[in-house]
Amino acid sequence: MKVFISADMEGTAGITDAEQTREGRPDYNRFRRLMTEEVNAAILGALEAGAKEIVVNDSHATMRNLLIEELHPQAQLVSGSPKPYSMMQGIDASFDAVFFTGYHASAGTQDAILDHTYSGACVRQIKLGNLVVGEAGLNAALAGHFKVPVALVTGDGTAVQQVKKLIPHVEVVAVKEAIGRVAARSYQPVEARRRIKEGAAKALKRARDLKPFVVAKPVNLEIDWMYTSMADRCMLIPGVTRATPRATAFKAKDAEQAFTVTIACLVMARSLV
Repeated sequence: MKVFISADMEGTAGITDAEQTREGRPDYNRFRRLMTEEVNAAILGALEAGAKEIVVNDSHATMRNLLIEELHPQAQLVSGSPKPYSMMQGIDASFDAVFFTGYHASAGTQDAILDHTYSGACVRQIKLGNLVVGEAGLNAALAGHFKVPVALVTGDGTAVQQVKKLIPHVEVVAVKEAIGRVAARSYQPVEARRRIKEGAAKALKRARDLKPFVVAKPVNLEIDWMYTSMADRCMLIPGVTRATPRATAFKAKDAEQAFTVTIACLVMARSLV
């Protein structure tokens, strides 16, 4: 079996503040190591359940966080940015399952650690049709385009339950419970990793029975931005229309196009930050 892991950072056990996830800040190196160790726990669980090939995509910020020398030797690492598929770089139809580790809830979610959707400085909300999606939902839709199911998600309790509402079959592992946006009650890292390993093994053992998250075609993409100027800039992309003064829309032929247009819009919007 072949497993793809998209590894974010905010959902790592112990993290409660953005300062802990930013390169150059005092706690960053400490928490990038804990992020790496949680990914290793997911890898160990996958190997225990029969995985033969594992690809890990570093999916946080600059996407240069995971310590490759400490990553499990049976995994391959995709790192750096920009990448065409961003948090999902490397996904294709050859995979049997997708894991999301260290994930957080979508922008505007109450009692969720560091809630945001791709860019806290730019995005208020993303919709695929009538569904409001965060990073997990958008990324799951791209995996679904390739007929690959999301089998596991780890992060804070609110974040993982949000994904479970969207994808009921997914195995979830909560490593902390949010107390507002920047405080949490967390499992000690060793215990968090034990739970992740156990959850990963359980998830992969039933991966063949899981269904991918597939959105109906065509896909109506709508992004609500922080400022009207961001919507202005996105209007330079052919096919993008104005939904409201602060929101843009695009009718995509499928989930892959919706995903890539979202990434393109983000590049345009971030140029104003």
